[in-house]
Amino acid sequence: MTEPIPVARAVDHGFAKLMPDVDRARAWLLTVDGAPQSYVDLDEPTHLEFEYTRRLGHVLDTVAEAGRPLDVLHLGGGALTLPRYLAATRPGSRQDVVEADQELLRLVVEHLPLPDGASIALHGADARAWLEAAPADSADVLVADVFGGSRVPAHLTSLGYVREADRVLRDGGVYLANLADAAPFTFLRSQLATLGTVFPELALIAEPGVLRGRRFGNAVVVAAREPFDTAALARLTASDAFPARVRHGAALRDFTGGARPVRDEDAVPSPEPPDGAFGIG
Repeated sequence: MTEPIPVARAVDHGFAKLMPDVDRARAWLLTVDGAPQSYVDLDEPTHLEFEYTRRLGHVLDTVAEAGRPLDVLHLGGGALTLPRYLAATRPGSRQDVVEADQELLRLVVEHLPLPDGASIALHGADARAWLEAAPADSADVLVADVFGGSRVPAHLTSLGYVREADRVLRDGGVYLANLADAAPFTFLRSQLATLGTVFPELALIAEPGVLRGRRFGNAVVVAAREPFDTAALARLTASDAFPARVRHGAALRDFTGGARPVRDEDAVPSPEPPDGAFGIG
């Protein structure tokens, strides 16, 4: 059997590498400009290697009864880890993936083919532009995992963007986003305030070390119009190899403090991470 070899290529927004995992036969790590972006196991698509991806997976597991197909919009594609996960855990789901880097999409599909029969449509477009043109009430879940380099672009952080996300979600729909910040959490708090203007139900999932301000790290934010199962989320995230905590209700309002919603004219990208901040989890 031929050993898999790394693949490297210039893409629209950097230099991408697909590197095989020596411990798993058909598993690959995608990096862009040296920063880990995605991990995919073609033989076991339910294996979520990165910590933040597992937390997004926990949310996807709890937003509806197990196995029920969902209509999902993914803003940000990477190596299509979560679309593959949903195709395996919720067969019949219809998924749209919007990724601004069309060369990256081509690289991923060429070397990491999508599962047969999966209804996953790929769109090379700017996330907000595509969202603004999307039909109203067309998605059960919207997953935002968009990074320009290692920062969330400014135009995906504002109240105008959040209102578009709300328009596209159906009644009972759930918005979830992967963000990154460190103490004093100026960016993260502003995002919670912005989402809270539109969505009355919010939760924040992050490691205790990040929440206590000890290090820079990922935080998953969940937003909805209707209550969701925070108790189930807390159980799932607490059982991970690197446990996380779920903050919601009064504790999350205290965390958000006096942060104000972000207007389009005031929007800024998420903070630049320190060197070595994003490893594999």
